[in-house]
Amino acid sequence: MSLRVAILISGGGSNMVRLVETMTGDHPARPVLVLSNRPDAGGLQKARDLGVEADVVDHKPFSGDRAAFEAALTERLERAKPDIICLAGFMRVLTAGFVERWQGRMLNIHPSLLPKYKGLDTHARAIAAGDTQAGCSVHLVTPELDDGPILGQASVPIHDDDTPQSLAERVLVQEHQLYPRVLREFAAGLTD
Repeated sequence: MSLRVAILISGGGSNMVRLVETMTGDHPARPVLVLSNRPDAGGLQKARDLGVEADVVDHKPFSGDRAAFEAALTERLERAKPDIICLAGFMRVLTAGFVERWQGRMLNIHPSLLPKYKGLDTHARAIAAGDTQAGCSVHLVTPELDDGPILGQASVPIHDDDTPQSLAERVLVQEHQLYPRVLREFAAGLTD
């Protein structure tokens, strides 16, 4: 029996696509839902094209009422009965109550070598600091932003002529390799 994976996105969904594409064959998990907080997220159609159910819980009608938004998100997730939730470019900060509901079963990919550069603008911050390496991390989600146990990392060198965009493009290549690998290992650990 395969574990059920829900993937939360806010944009184009390139990491979601890589996760879905790799959950085949002997992989211990299968995608059951792609869920976005934005109805215009490009990843929704990509998920449908890959044969995965896609849905939206738009955050805007909740007018800053995070508890109500997260209640709607939880209700939709519970209908899909996921064993694992993967945040893949989901650009909403989640409350402790929501995170605790899925504690130990929610993963996130972050575009920095955590614990450095939690939050946004990670590539610009790494360049500005004079770092020689940047990268990405997959971690368990905890109530503290980008602070959970790290399950895997991949790094790339920062070149003298890098811009935040050029660095982001190279890091994204690593994200597309790291996240599927970590998800496979994580899911296998849950089925042992």
